Amino acid sequence: METALYLPVKRFLETLGFQAKGEIGGCDVVALKGDDPPVVVICELKQAFNLELLMQAVDRAGACDEIWIAAKLSVRGKGRESDARYRNLCRRLGFGMLGVTDHGDVEVLVPPPTAAPRRNPKQRSRLVSEHQRRKGDPVLGGSTRAPIMTAYRQQALACAAAMAAGPQRVRDLRPRIPDAPKILQHNVYGWFDRTERGIYALTDAGRAALQRWPQDSHMQDQGLGVREMVSA
Repeated sequence: METALYLPVKRFLETLGFQAKGEIGGCDVVALKGDDPPVVVICELKQAFNLELLMQAVDRAGACDEIWIAAKLSVRGKGRESDARYRNLCRRLGFGMLGVTDHGDVEVLVPPPTAAPRRNPKQRSRLVSEHQRRKGDPVLGGSTRAPIMTAYRQQALACAAAMAAGPQRVRDLRPRIPDAPKILQHNVYGWFDRTERGIYALTDAGRAALQRWPQDSHMQDQGLGVREMVSA
């Protein structure tokens, strides 16, 4: 699965000084470095180098400064990574190309050009905002079956955890959970019930969510870890 490639690619990007997180805005990996504004790198993952991987990268290219594609290296070295035409196409498109070995080592097959122009600033801004608001790195890049642990879901879980012992006032939650008012009002997941003006309680769905994603003080401060999300 693509998730097996995530940690090696994450480690590779972190050695370059980036902070990498998985599954942000539909991208397998989003990595930031610096600020005002940060350098944004997107990496798309596949088990093998193919046309679909290139098409995904084309869709993401307008939202970042650099884009990489990464796939598992073929055992006998006869995959697309050995095809000069495929590598040349990556160069023409301005994509970097990473190969991941069975041992989790990452090889740079094609380096991306530097300072690629940004063509979709709104999409780029959304990716940066979600990356910066999301606590920890709760989702393996390449995940497709589990719900994505977005920053919004993390704050909704924090609200639910606060209500585990009883109803809470919105004004008491706001200092710790900035988006609490809109989360409780919109109630996207059906976890909350308004008992009276400005006071909310947990529903059965909310209790079930806390059982699926247990919250403790460390998780509320740092966000769910990758291992917890995989085991959910």
